[in-house]
Amino acid sequence: MIATLNQTNQADAATTVAKITAAKTTVARSDIRNIAIIAHVDHGKTTLVDGMLRQTRVFRENQAVVERVMDSNDLERERGITILAKNTSVEYRGITINIVDTPGHADFGGEVERIMHMVDGVLLLVDAVEGPMPQTRFVLRQALERGLPAIVVVNKIDRPAARPDYVVNATFDLFVDLGATDEQAEFPVIYTRALEQRAGYSPDDLAPNLEPLFDTIVNYLPPPQVDLDGPTQLLVATIEYSSYVGKIAVGRLQSGTIRTGQPIVRINPQGELETAKVTQVYIFRNLQRVSVDEVSAGNIVAVAGIENVGIGDTLADPADPRPLPPITVEEPTVRMTFAVNDSPFAGREGQYLTSRQVRARLFNELERNVSLRVEETDRANEFIVSGRGELHLAILIETMRREGYEFSVSRPEVIFKEGDEGLLEPIEQVFVEVAQEYLGAVQEMLGRRRALMQNIHYGEDGTVYCTYLAPTRGLLGFRQPFLTSTRGTGIFHTLFHGYEPYTGDIEIQERGKLVALETGAVSSYALTNLQQRGVFIVKPGDQVYAGQVVGEHIREEELVVNVCKAKQLTNFREKPSGMNEMLNVSRELTLDDAIQFLDNDDLLEVTPVSLRIRKKMLNHEQRQRARRAQKG
Repeated sequence: MIATLNQTNQADAATTVAKITAAKTTVARSDIRNIAIIAHVDHGKTTLVDGMLRQTRVFRENQAVVERVMDSNDLERERGITILAKNTSVEYRGITINIVDTPGHADFGGEVERIMHMVDGVLLLVDAVEGPMPQTRFVLRQALERGLPAIVVVNKIDRPAARPDYVVNATFDLFVDLGATDEQAEFPVIYTRALEQRAGYSPDDLAPNLEPLFDTIVNYLPPPQVDLDGPTQLLVATIEYSSYVGKIAVGRLQSGTIRTGQPIVRINPQGELETAKVTQVYIFRNLQRVSVDEVSAGNIVAVAGIENVGIGDTLADPADPRPLPPITVEEPTVRMTFAVNDSPFAGREGQYLTSRQVRARLFNELERNVSLRVEETDRANEFIVSGRGELHLAILIETMRREGYEFSVSRPEVIFKEGDEGLLEPIEQVFVEVAQEYLGAVQEMLGRRRALMQNIHYGEDGTVYCTYLAPTRGLLGFRQPFLTSTRGTGIFHTLFHGYEPYTGDIEIQERGKLVALETGAVSSYALTNLQQRGVFIVKPGDQVYAGQVVGEHIREEELVVNVCKAKQLTNFREKPSGMNEMLNVSRELTLDDAIQFLDNDDLLEVTPVSLRIRKKMLNHEQRQRARRAQKG
C-alpha cells in the first residue's frame, strides 16, 4: 500500500514538474503580432491593408502602386472580392506585424477556417453605414470559436449616411449573438478612412495617419505564446507553388526552430510519417517571400523541399515527432459534373482537352483548395466536383478556362445526406434587403422555394430587411429572377445553416429553351422573324450547332428554331426595310449567368474563348423520345 502511494506521489510530482517546465519554456514573442483582417465583401479590407503597407514604407516614395495591391489574382480584381488568403508583414516600431488578408465571402470559408490557425487576433472591419453584414457573421464566428480577441475597425466614416454609434452597438449585439466571451465582447474600437489612410479613437478626431490602429494592434492583441526550445512543430495552413523550388508549405511555427538543410518529418492527418529535408526557409516581408537561414517559433514561415506536403500536415522534428490537431473545414453542399467536351465544336478553342488533362488539373486543385472534393465516376471522362456553393465552383471553372482548359459542366445540384430522421438536405440562412414596393414579389418567390421567414424589420428609408431559412436547392438559379423582380436594386446574401429534414418538392415555373435546328452561322434575318418567340443569347454571325441552346422561350416548353435561315436571294431588287434596326439586343451571359441558365438536361460548354449552352442529347428526335418515355 505504501509503495503504491509512493508511486502515485512520484507520478504526481513528475506531472507537476512537467507542467512547471512546460510553463517555463512557453514564452511570449513580444516582437511579433500575427493578425487576420476579416470583413464582409467590399467593406474596404484590402484597401486598409494597402494603407498599412504604404505607411510602413513598404513602397518607395515615387513607386507607382495599383489599388488593392493584395488582390493579385485577376479574378479578384475583376470581381472586387478577395478569393485567396494572402500573407504579408509590416514592421512598426521594431515589432513585426504578420497580416493575413482573408476572403469575405462564405463560399471561400475554407480559406478562412485554415488561416485562423496561424493568427492570435483579428481586425474586424465594418462599414460605417451598413454595419455588420451576413458574411461578417460567418467569418467572425470562425475567429470567436477559436477564442481569438478582436479589434473592431469602423471604416468609411466619411460617408454622408455614416452612423458609427449604431454600427458599434450592432457589432456588440453580433458578438453576443455568436457567443463571445466577456473578454471578447469588450473590444476596442478604431475609426478609419482607409482610402485616406487615417485612423482615430473617435469618429470626429482622426489622426493624419494610421498610428492609432498600429498602437491598438500592438497594445491589445496578444503576442504568440511559443516554446522556443521545444521540438519543431509547424501546422501547414496553405500551399503555394514556385516553378523554381516546387511546393511551398506556409504556416505558423508553433515551437522550436526550422532552418535550411534541416531534416524534417511530415505527419499527415492520418498519422502517417514521411521524412524529408528542408531546402529553403522563407519569411514574409512586405509583399515578398524573403529567404532566411533560420526562423524561430512564433513567426509565419514558408518552407520548401517537402514534395508531398498537404494542407493539415504537421512538419515536426524527426527525433521527437509531435503531430498538431489537423485542420477541419465544413463539408461541401453543392456539386457539378465536369466532363470532357464532346460537342461538334470540341477542340477548336482550347489547349487542354483530354480526360487525363482535366483529371490532373482537378486533383491538383485539391492540394490548395481544402473545401473542394473531386470524385471519379464509372465513365473515364466525367468527374463529380463538390464545393461550398455556386460561386466557389464558378471561380474554379473560370480559372481553368483562363488556363486554356476546354470542358463541359452540368447544372449544380445539392448534396443530400441520410440521417436518423431520414433524408437531410442543406439549408441556407438568407438575408434579403429590398425596397418595400418589391417585398411582395420577393416573398412570393421565396415562398415557392420552401423558404421560411425568420425575421423582418423596416429601415427608416423604406428598405425592408428579411431573414429566411431556405433549402439550398431552392436558391439555385434564384439570383437572376430576384434581380429582375427588384429591378436590380435588391441584395441578398446566404450562409450555410446546416442539414435539416427534406422540406418537400419545389415546383418552380421555368421557361423553356430555344434550341438551334441546324449547324451554321446565325443570321439577322432569322432572329428578326423569331424574336417574338423569346430572348436570344446569340447574335448575328455567331457559329452554332444543332442542339445548342440559343435563347429562352416565352413558354415552358422547348422550341426548336432555325436561327441560320437566310433570306432567299432573287434578282428582284427590294427597297431596304431596315430589319436589322428592329432586331432586339441579344442577352450577354457571364459565367455566373450561364450556370444559372442551365436546366437539368443542359450542359455548359466552357472554352477559353466561348461559353455555349447545349442539350445533353443534341439529336432532336432522341430528345423528344426520351421526354415521352419519361412522361409515360
